[in-house]
Amino acid sequence: MPKLPKLSGSEVVKALERMGFHQARQRGSHVVMKKVLSQGAVGCVVPMHREVATGTLHGLLKQAAVSPEDFMANL
Repeated sequence: MPKLPKLSGSEVVKALERMGFHQARQRGSHVVMKKVLSQGAVGCVVPMHREVATGTLHGLLKQAAVSPEDFMANL
């Protein structure tokens, strides 16, 4: 598994949008991203911080059913 870089919340949102996710809504400093798959919808909550912690990013990708390799390819 590749080591994930330190990214801002907006960089994470842009990468997820390249992967087919869209912004469902935003409340405060958190954006909800959704994507409809054949198995159903998946989503994740992205904190719009200057720097998203690596552990938070791992949890985000797991929640969105995205592998770190696919995510890194879309940065």
